[in-house]
Amino acid sequence: MNNLDKQYQSLLQDILDNGVEKKDRTGTGTISVFGRQIRHKMSEGFPLLTTKKMPFKTIVTELLWFLRGDTNIKYLVDNNCHIWDGDAYKGYELQCVKHNVDPMSKEQFISAIKLGNNKEPHFIPDFTTYKLGDLGPIYGKQWRSWVRKTTRDEKIIEPGVYETSIDQITNLINELKTNPDSRRLMVNAWNVSELDKMVLPPCHYGFQVYTSELSDLRRYNIWFNNNYETGMERFFDPNNLPDFDNPYYIPTPKRSISLMWNQRSVDTFLGLPFNIASYGLLLEIIAKEVNMIPDELIGNLGDVHLYSNHIDAAKEQIGRDLTLEERFKLAGNQYPPGGLPNQAIHFMNERGIPKRTREPYELPNLVFLDEYHYINDTELVGEIPFIEKINRFRPDFFKVENYQSHPTIKAPLSN
Repeated sequence: MNNLDKQYQSLLQDILDNGVEKKDRTGTGTISVFGRQIRHKMSEGFPLLTTKKMPFKTIVTELLWFLRGDTNIKYLVDNNCHIWDGDAYKGYELQCVKHNVDPMSKEQFISAIKLGNNKEPHFIPDFTTYKLGDLGPIYGKQWRSWVRKTTRDEKIIEPGVYETSIDQITNLINELKTNPDSRRLMVNAWNVSELDKMVLPPCHYGFQVYTSELSDLRRYNIWFNNNYETGMERFFDPNNLPDFDNPYYIPTPKRSISLMWNQRSVDTFLGLPFNIASYGLLLEIIAKEVNMIPDELIGNLGDVHLYSNHIDAAKEQIGRDLTLEERFKLAGNQYPPGGLPNQAIHFMNERGIPKRTREPYELPNLVFLDEYHYINDTELVGEIPFIEKINRFRPDFFKVENYQSHPTIKAPLSN
């Protein structure tokens, strides 16, 4: 059963039932609740919502952009991902006001970024601090290059050097490989000293991972699924276990890994479905790198809101009960023998005909394509640091299989 979509639909209903009206920075207005949580077992499928169609490639592109440490939308635009265009354009308009320059249109702005055109006819004088498409030190900068400043009294690497950067993603991977029981397996994007330089402060401001040793039974099940041969029967005998670490077979992971992210502000209709899938993908990528099994994905949500112009769309995604006639139509207008309502309902239920307009489908599976496995094949390409792999990853290295969803529900983005 797809519990994730049901959780999400319940959260939408919770906001509609219990939300209070609040003003917001965009001027749109919201209804909001505070302090909610999403929990998903990765063994139940990849967390891509099915009650509306989700743009998986866009989600992958944004995550890889974060992991690369990038804060300019050119990489996104080049990969046809436009979810940050509005924020980038707002930052550009502020620069234009600052330098008394007439702004180009948003369409011209995106076109100039795609062409790599940072010069005339839309030149901004202060080129040392701004480049078209910059968003300031947002997620990627904090994940990969958190600035550490030292005082003159501290020992420094080189004379005159008082600033270094911390690569939190590299540190996380190293800690997972050397000290997986650490309680400090965290990445933080809420850099208070740089918030005023960001076009938009982080909404999902940090995440933590947690690992635990797998039981012999779970390792056996993994081993069996990886090494199944025709005629071999599954039989768990704790006194006669296979050699899980035998290099003849695929090495069987010893640990599971879970990820929990924290989010101060949640655009529940447009943003949260992206966040769920993005952190699910991040958990899968990290798990692959450290040879662990993805376990649980948890989202701790602060101000959980629906924009006022998303309410109708949210109601559509929650869905409604189908009439008997609508269910018959889905069944190909096949009427059961007799005409009593209870017989008709039994007929529909036996054939699995949906009861609601947005009944969840089964969750899809995530697949890492051959190009990904090639980069991670040490026999073919040698040992490549994780950060170098990230720079080689492309959005089309990842795909979802068996993804079935209801149609897209459009709603405006508030910037």
